[in-house]
Amino acid sequence: MPIKIPQLLPAREILENENIFVMDENRAITQDIRPLNILILNLMPEKEMEETQLLRHLSNTPLQVNVSFMKTATHQSKNTSHLHLDQFYTVFDEVKHKKFDGLIITGAPVERLPFSEVDYWEELTEIMHWADSHVTSTLHICWGAQAALYYHFGIDKILYPEKLSGVFAHTLYSPKEKLLRGFDDVFFAPHSRYTDVDRKALALHPEIHVLSGSEEAGPFILMANHGKQIMITGHLEYDTGTLATEYQRDLKKGINPSLPKHYFPSDNPERQPLNIWRSHAHLLFSNWLNYYVYQETPYQWD
Repeated sequence: MPIKIPQLLPAREILENENIFVMDENRAITQDIRPLNILILNLMPEKEMEETQLLRHLSNTPLQVNVSFMKTATHQSKNTSHLHLDQFYTVFDEVKHKKFDGLIITGAPVERLPFSEVDYWEELTEIMHWADSHVTSTLHICWGAQAALYYHFGIDKILYPEKLSGVFAHTLYSPKEKLLRGFDDVFFAPHSRYTDVDRKALALHPEIHVLSGSEEAGPFILMANHGKQIMITGHLEYDTGTLATEYQRDLKKGINPSLPKHYFPSDNPERQPLNIWRSHAHLLFSNWLNYYVYQETPYQWD
């Protein structure tokens, strides 16, 4: 699938060097098809890294996709230049009059805070409320998934004694679900978080379908409202080295983190980890775009 992105976006060169089909606005307007409009609310501190990771996985179907990036207006990023944000990002007030085929709400390193203490929580709840009527399907990632469970269903998160980090085996609970088409019976996915879903509270909500999970990492892929909300508690979008980068970052901060589990060969952080989740990451995003966005969205929004 060609993804249409701004011509000067830094991720463009990285993706083209990986032989990923990207298209700028000039070429896209010559194609007489209705592209999907996907909005990404990027809450990650390293926004350029998250952009590249997500765009990499939005590029594997025959569909043309227009990608727009959004930031919160109530939080100022400390890790991404204002020049980059001003050039490539919008804010909610600038898009709330529009409708989008899909929305991605990323994770954020705020899971140890109560939701009400996150400085952009009120803005985020407004966006999630807006998405109910203006977006065909929303994909929530990691803390974004926990935020959705809390906002839509009142399910809180539970703090771990220490950070859950690593690459964990997952099994399928609903193998016939379209989102999981092509998945192996057992597959692997990275996790990096300090909190878990309150599983007792989750069990009281039969309208939320847990499609996949892990003995070590807990519920992983959840769905509600026939796919209008999809929650992913881990980070299938992560690159091979992202967990290593986070581990080294935490070491430098003096946090004394545990090694990410099942990640470094022989638990040796000097050795290069292997990516054993890439194909399922591509499948997840492709299935979401095809079955829950493209097949469900109207050709013309009212």
